[in-house]
Amino acid sequence: MAKLGYLGLGLMGYPMARNLLKAGHEVAVWSYTKGKAEKLAAEAGAKPCATPAEAARDAECVFLCVGNTEMAEQVILGPNGIREGAKKGTVVVDASTVSPASSKKVDAELKKAGIDFLGAPCTGSTPGATNGTLTFMIGGDEKVFERVRPYFEAMGKKLYFCGGPGMGLHAKLTQNLVLSNLLQAFNEGLVLSTKAGVDPKLMLDILSNSAAKSGLIDSKAPSVFRRDFTTTFSVKWMHKDMGLMLDSGSELDVPLPMTSVARQLFQAAIAEGHGEEDIGATIKVLEGITGVQVKSNV
Repeated sequence: MAKLGYLGLGLMGYPMARNLLKAGHEVAVWSYTKGKAEKLAAEAGAKPCATPAEAARDAECVFLCVGNTEMAEQVILGPNGIREGAKKGTVVVDASTVSPASSKKVDAELKKAGIDFLGAPCTGSTPGATNGTLTFMIGGDEKVFERVRPYFEAMGKKLYFCGGPGMGLHAKLTQNLVLSNLLQAFNEGLVLSTKAGVDPKLMLDILSNSAAKSGLIDSKAPSVFRRDFTTTFSVKWMHKDMGLMLDSGSELDVPLPMTSVARQLFQAAIAEGHGEEDIGATIKVLEGITGVQVKSNV
């Protein structure tokens, strides 16, 4: 049993911390919403803490999963942050999807304090976090990663070491770039075929048995057909990730024209009030424009 810390108890963080507790570890937790830490304490025996520094004080490894780059920097480097509480030799693992440049900066700052750092964004959405089947993309020192690998294995099934600081984030942003553009292609295609009179379930069957088959489409389409947009990955957070993709493209001189357009449609979904809904809700933008609703009559 290890003494661990976990910071950020949202849709992903809460079940991830719970899986560390299920694996038998002692886990000190902190969240922006105090009640979440207290709930996990009552439910699974976590130790609620008042600050990130307190959660890091006795931990040999501290995980965090928060919403954006600014939050991550504040939790790690800010007042009462991890850096203030952690001892030398502690490993900090940021599972958030943040700017690769920021992740490199955090790595350098923590090194000055004798604290090791891994940028390890994950994918699998809430179901993967709940079931302990996440995929992690890790950047940092491989020897440090191997030291804490068993903790990752309590939360995920596929672990990819991608290279030095920031490299896991470049891999994660690439994955989400493909996902977001696939989703927009699905939105356009299904609105088009539905307006033409093809039943959506029939269209999905055709797609699933052709070269256009996609795991994302197979998982999201049934929820769209049921008009169930319960959040597993919100529109606002994918929109944030797409901004990070475009920033990386600018830094690396890589044009990303499709992603630029797709992000505007995510922005339109947010403007229409769908930001907190699942990314499948982005189809509502085209449905509103065309007067068509993608749901099956069969």
